[in-house]
Amino acid sequence: MLAHLPILQVIVPLMAAPLCLLLTRPRLVWLFTLLVSGSAFLISSLLLQQVMASGTIIYELGGWDAPWGIEYRIDQLNALILLIITGVSTVILLAAHTSIQEEIPADRHTLFYILYLLSLAGMLGIVATADAFNVFVFLEISSLSAYALIALGKDRRALWASYQYLIMGTIGATFILIGIGLMYQMTGTLNMYDLSQRLPEVENTRMAFTAFAFVIVGVCLKLAMFPLHMWLPNAYAYAPSIVTAFFAATATKVAIYLLIRFTFSIFGLTFSFTALPLQLLFVVLGLAGIFVASTAAIYQTNIKHLFAYSSVAQVGYMIVGFSVSTVTGLMATLLHMFNHALMKSALFLALGAVMYRIGSVKLNDFHGLGRQMPYTMAAIVIGGLSLIGVPLTVGFISKWYLLMALIEKGWWPVAVLILLGSLLAVIYVWRLVEAAYFKPSVAGRETVKEAPLSFLIPIWILVSANIYFGIDTRLSIQVAQAASQSLFGVSP
Repeated sequence: MLAHLPILQVIVPLMAAPLCLLLTRPRLVWLFTLLVSGSAFLISSLLLQQVMASGTIIYELGGWDAPWGIEYRIDQLNALILLIITGVSTVILLAAHTSIQEEIPADRHTLFYILYLLSLAGMLGIVATADAFNVFVFLEISSLSAYALIALGKDRRALWASYQYLIMGTIGATFILIGIGLMYQMTGTLNMYDLSQRLPEVENTRMAFTAFAFVIVGVCLKLAMFPLHMWLPNAYAYAPSIVTAFFAATATKVAIYLLIRFTFSIFGLTFSFTALPLQLLFVVLGLAGIFVASTAAIYQTNIKHLFAYSSVAQVGYMIVGFSVSTVTGLMATLLHMFNHALMKSALFLALGAVMYRIGSVKLNDFHGLGRQMPYTMAAIVIGGLSLIGVPLTVGFISKWYLLMALIEKGWWPVAVLILLGSLLAVIYVWRLVEAAYFKPSVAGRETVKEAPLSFLIPIWILVSANIYFGIDTRLSIQVAQAASQSLFGVSP
């Protein structure tokens, strides 16, 4: 069984999705989905353990050797991403049964879990496969289910948000497919390892530059990198709270994984950062994303919108770390992927608890909520401190390594701008704290109760992880460092 873990990682949630139709009661469907996600988390934990102990795992589907057959290749990089996706998914699902009762009509609960498992399977497939065309296939599985999940929101604006995401996501997927097609035309293979061996022979051709450009633009659309981010705020704001928490923690991480995989593993570091001015372009766009999105977050009155724009800004930090093109810079990006998943899943799940109790996430409705829902608001405050990068939280670790990478590179002005960008996070987090703790309660809403335990337990698991991994960084740093060194070909 251990030898088949790479394929089980994807097959288990993929096959479980239609099985949900056989279960008649919503609670049974929820428990089944939770069990499937928990199994996927166990598999990803075992895969990470194996990879860290014995190196890259290569799994050939059906016993067919690549490039004739499809290959799954698990290394430190995608083992970390698999752990993030499955871990966050499992914790978030603990609150799903309670949350969707208020936000999704009862006759659509089974549909929600089917789509959730399909989206989960799609993301895991993107990360696990070593076949470029299979990346596109799993991308479509994940994206199509994501569009439907967003549209399940009660607010009619969820339909428009889903439609926006559908249009932008389809354009991004088409660009990626065109790029993959051009790579196949040049090399005659779709296997990522074979592509990395054959592309250097044609890297100075126009077709190679065109393929690279199509792939990068397509991935950046999926990534919601500034200025290609306009689909994300509404998608996060109007989707059901569980969907927002899941996507905020995972979707952009999968897209950044693709960006890293295509630039470092397939096209290669020299071509990506030397033949093309990718470094300068990404530094500028990353910094612009930090400042523009953080400034936009300050003026939002819908807290989901606020943290959605914050996610665009956090993507900017990851892009800056990526563009440094050093071991420490990439390590900072990988750390921030791990840490940001913990931050945003905790924050959006806490917002789901607020939505469950008061039916709104408007800033004005947060007045006095710190006294009425103390545990939920304390979780939001800790998540906000982590976003800012306060010591003893995971956000501090990410930004510390990012600043180290910039200083090592000699990019002092960029390091200063990163610090200034973090100060903008102080402003929008403070607006929320001020409303919850320093404003009188909303008239007629004096009887609001704390969120139920089905919310508080997963929220505080994630909040505790924000603090724990901000203090004990051995796991996150060890894996991120090993993955970064491997991609740069540096011996540990």
